[in-house]
Amino acid sequence: MKRSLFHKMESCCSLWIGLRSTMLRGVAHSAKDIFTLLSARSQYCNLGLNFPSVWTKVTNRSILIHSTYTTDTKSREENKKTIESLYRLSVDIKKIRRLKEWVLLQDAAYVKEIADILQEMGADETTVANILERCPEAILHTPAEINSQRALWQLVCQNEKQLIKLIERFPESFFTTEYHENQKANILFFQKLGLKNNIITRFLTSAPNIFYNPVEKNKNMIETLQKNYLSLGGSDANMKIWILKLLSQNPFVLLNTPTAIQENLEFLQKNYFTDHEVLQLLSKLKGFIFQLTPTTMQKSMLFSKNVFKCSDEELKHLVLKCPALLYYSVPVLEERLEGLLKEGISVAQIRETPMVLELTTQIVQYRIKKLSASGYDIKSGTLESLNGTKKDFEVNYGKIQSKKERPIFNPVAPINIED
Repeated sequence: MKRSLFHKMESCCSLWIGLRSTMLRGVAHSAKDIFTLLSARSQYCNLGLNFPSVWTKVTNRSILIHSTYTTDTKSREENKKTIESLYRLSVDIKKIRRLKEWVLLQDAAYVKEIADILQEMGADETTVANILERCPEAILHTPAEINSQRALWQLVCQNEKQLIKLIERFPESFFTTEYHENQKANILFFQKLGLKNNIITRFLTSAPNIFYNPVEKNKNMIETLQKNYLSLGGSDANMKIWILKLLSQNPFVLLNTPTAIQENLEFLQKNYFTDHEVLQLLSKLKGFIFQLTPTTMQKSMLFSKNVFKCSDEELKHLVLKCPALLYYSVPVLEERLEGLLKEGISVAQIRETPMVLELTTQIVQYRIKKLSASGYDIKSGTLESLNGTKKDFEVNYGKIQSKKERPIFNPVAPINIED
């Protein structure tokens, strides 16, 4: 039992890491998309983000499924009928044994029935096998449960072709049927709120936990956000657009509590940020500020103040210029600062262009090396050349290259000949 539970928990942990990486795929290199850096594992460990409800629900779900079907695995044998049915579908049994052996021990399984439903939606044999290998517990759900889930996801999917592609990529999300009523109520709520179906679909696959909440909790969080937006000077006319944009960028904001939101906003106000500036930060931070705590923000700001030797007012302007100074934990900021200093970059240069701290040390080293190969001296030049997304950097690098290759004379200018 303990061994099986450990394997299930291990698989659950892998799922959670995958969920984060999918939702927040791509490392941001500029202020406008900095907060997709939440996918970085080191940050997730160091920032002290307030995601207890996410982990609790994923963990509880794993234990629930496992305990529902498993008793004493040592005294049980694999279900031969299940094994034979999976073999006929060309499913890799060894993979299931290695990761989720407990599924094969259950007396009741619906291998053929689930495979038939998937094939009805357009899945070929290879796709069915891939789905069952990645999420073998799917065969433990009844056909009625899966058909109900199928009808639910069709509320936001264009057609079954799109649906089967989503199931293949995110089988765990689709085969979570324990919160069916909550999922349905939340889908209808988000549609009424004005979120487009393609956004809701993205939430279902990459942030499914927000659908496990009772719809009343999500409504309460939306009302809290709206109330704070208006209290900070936001207009009624722009409120709906602001809320929809915030949710699109960061649906995990719904996993927070009204208390956490209030505490973080009050912290900013106590640190002399005006209401207008707080609204600016909320937009730049894409709501991720609510996953921070006053304690972590205070430590990050104090670190920056000591490094740059600036006043409270100067620090505030640096934070508005580069929210990373507020967002990243001290260990992350310290590591990136040390990486820049080792490359010969001065603190004065970093203070002038603090956005460079949005970049990982590896990215900085790569870009400096590439610029140096083109004859650009980063120590005496501006750090602006390092900044931005990968695309931004390549554009800047191209300009530097073109200047280097440009003729030192004007080929169309008249030639002066002295007699």
